[in-house]
Amino acid sequence: MRIGIDISQIVYQTGVSRYIVELVKHLLKIDDQNHYFLYGGSLRQRQLLNAFVCQVKTPQVTSRLTRLSPKLADICWNRFNLFKPDCCQPLDIFHASNWALPKTKAKLITTIHDLTFLKYPQTHTPYSVAVHTRHLTRAKKYADRIIAVSGSTKKDLVDYGIPDRKISVIYEAPSRIFKPLKDLKQLRAIKAKYHLKTRYLLSVGTQEPRKNLKRLIKAYLNLNLTDTPLVIVGKFGWGDKTDPPPNVKLLGFVPDEDLVGLYSSAQAFVYPSLYEGFGFPVIEAMACGCPVVTSNCSSLPEISGQAALYVNPLSVTDISHALKLANELGSEKRQSLIQAGFAQARQFSWEKTAKETLKLYQEVVKC
Repeated sequence: MRIGIDISQIVYQTGVSRYIVELVKHLLKIDDQNHYFLYGGSLRQRQLLNAFVCQVKTPQVTSRLTRLSPKLADICWNRFNLFKPDCCQPLDIFHASNWALPKTKAKLITTIHDLTFLKYPQTHTPYSVAVHTRHLTRAKKYADRIIAVSGSTKKDLVDYGIPDRKISVIYEAPSRIFKPLKDLKQLRAIKAKYHLKTRYLLSVGTQEPRKNLKRLIKAYLNLNLTDTPLVIVGKFGWGDKTDPPPNVKLLGFVPDEDLVGLYSSAQAFVYPSLYEGFGFPVIEAMACGCPVVTSNCSSLPEISGQAALYVNPLSVTDISHALKLANELGSEKRQSLIQAGFAQARQFSWEKTAKETLKLYQEVVKC
């Protein structure tokens, strides 16, 4: 097969970016029979695309990098059907991103990570809502198959009117780097780098309304935990910038190498998101041996199983109660949650994701 994949989303360095990076890397690990054409475009961050292509470059990989940014791709592909990806070479499969979906002669697959833009439009910019709505409309009309990253996302797609038979659930996974960091010297160095005490509660995610940081901070302040700061990791996305009160630390973007240490040292990981299609940070924290507090909605119970403490994300009181429990975990209960988290995280792997995705490509080509 000749398989085209849009890798443009790599430039955003978000969960969707991680999906593209890991999927392509693991497809190339398990498949030496097919040829891959990697398409990507960016006006200002082509170096990220170039660096990734260099990492995966083999005789079975051809790259097509342009200055067509994701926003321009939306205009050219979603609105006007310009610059078809197979205009220069024939393709059997084209795997589109969750941003732009071209019209092509190849069999068309796209991954939809969540429908937050429909369920909680107030947590997105108007432009983001418009782009994702266009993509979903085109996916319903043109895609031969849609990959949903959880059963929860599939249900949302079915509720939107997309036939069940057109949707395949293929889960994402934590990267291999996420495992317990036990080297005390490294752990001390990472905590010193970010000026952290021995005990802290951790939250990870792009700073945007959907992540529910205002309620999280309010719930934390209700407890007056002077000896246990709340540490929030993640770059600013959009919305009102959080002005951190005393004992709340905003670290911004943290590289994975340091994030592993932050997960491994935290008293607990707290993720009261309003809605997630999958929820990478939850499974990353579990893989690192960190007890998890998360929301009782969307995909989060599906992904977390019996390995988390659950909260109603709309209730500050509920979040405060769970934070108090997490901060006061006895050794037995803590170890029980950690071991359950390890078992839960082992259910997800990028090798499995790649195998199921490649099988889907083969099935769609035969149709």
